Amino acid sequence: MIEQDHQRFRQIVKGKIRDDLRKFVTRGELVGKEGKHLISIPVHGIEIPTFRYGDNSSGVGSGEGDEGQTVNQPGDGKGQGGEEPGQHLMEVDVSLEELADILGEELRLPRIEPKGRKQITAIRDKYSGIRRVGPESLRHFKRTYREALKRQIMLGLYDAKNPIIVPIKNDKRFRSWKEVLAPQSNAVIVYMMDVSGSMGDEQKELVRIEAFWVDTWLRRNYRGIESRYIVHDVQAREVDKQTFYHLREDGGTKISSAFKCAKNLLDTHYDPNEWNIYLFHFSDGDNCSESDSRECCRMLAEQLLPMVNMFGYCQVASAYGSGNFINVLHDQLPNRDNLITNRVNTKEDIYDSIKGFFKAGK
Repeated sequence: MIEQDHQRFRQIVKGKIRDDLRKFVTRGELVGKEGKHLISIPVHGIEIPTFRYGDNSSGVGSGEGDEGQTVNQPGDGKGQGGEEPGQHLMEVDVSLEELADILGEELRLPRIEPKGRKQITAIRDKYSGIRRVGPESLRHFKRTYREALKRQIMLGLYDAKNPIIVPIKNDKRFRSWKEVLAPQSNAVIVYMMDVSGSMGDEQKELVRIEAFWVDTWLRRNYRGIESRYIVHDVQAREVDKQTFYHLREDGGTKISSAFKCAKNLLDTHYDPNEWNIYLFHFSDGDNCSESDSRECCRMLAEQLLPMVNMFGYCQVASAYGSGNFINVLHDQLPNRDNLITNRVNTKEDIYDSIKGFFKAGK
C-alpha cells in the first residue's frame, strides 16, 4: 500500500509539473539547482503525505496541567495577524530523465533515432546463469544457502529449533556470465556563442536556459554524450562551461571564426562515422560583414551540415545587434532538413524554441 501511495503521489507531482511546464521552462533558478542526477522543482498546492490519527482539533495532552486549562503560546505580541491562508509550496526532487520525459510528452517530441552509421558496438558482461565453480566474489548467496539447506534436510542434519546452515564446497553456486555486444549511441553537442559587446547578461541568461533544456532532452536519448563550448567575437576559442556562460568581450563579431573552430574540433576528436553530432549557435544576429555571412553559409553547406545530425541556430533579441544573420541563413540555405533556426526574444519563447528544434526527431 505504501508503494502504491508513493506512486500515486509521484503521478500527482508529475501532473503539476506538466500543467506548469511552460512556466518551469523559463525559470533560470532551476538550472542553478541542477545536481548530478536530480533537480529540485518548487510545486505549489501539494501537501506532503503524512499519517493522521483521529481528530486533532481538540483534546488534552499528557503532562502537567488540568483539563480545560488554556495553553498560552509565547510571543512578543507585535505585528498584525493575516487573514489569508498560507500558500503551500513544496520542493520535490525529480530526476533529469523524468523531467525530459515530461518535456517530451508535453511538447509531443518524437524520440530521436540515432543515425545507423554512427552506432558504436560495445562489449559488456551479462550475467546469464549459475554454475558450481567460480570466484568467491561471484558467489550467489541465496542459491548457496538453498543448496546447503536442501542437503542438511535430506541427511537429517537440519534442526528446526537450532537452524544453523553451514555450506560446504559442493553447496556453493556462482554467477556465470558471457560477453554480449551492446549497441551504444554516442553523441556530442558543440555549443557556440557570440560574446561580443552586444551580447549582455540578459541574452546570456536566455542562452543558459535554452542550452539546459537542449542538454536535458539529448541526454535522455543517448547513452553517452559529451558537451563542448566555443565562444567568439572576431576570434573563437574553446572554453569550459563556466567561462562559456560568464565571459563577455568588447570586440566585434565574426561568426565564421566559431564555425572554423567547431570544424577543427570535430575533425580532431569526433569522427562523424562514430558520433551523432549536434551544433548549436547562439547570437544576436550581428556579424562583421555580409561577406563573412556568405562564408558562414558556404561552410555550413559544404563542411558542417553534411556531417551533423542537426545545426541549430538560436537568435536572441538584443538592442545592439542587427538581427540579420537568421535572414541570411533563410535566403542562402533554404529547405535544409538538418538546419533549424528560431528566435528567442524573451524567456517565454524558450518553450516553443525547444519544440522547434526537436519536433522532427533528429
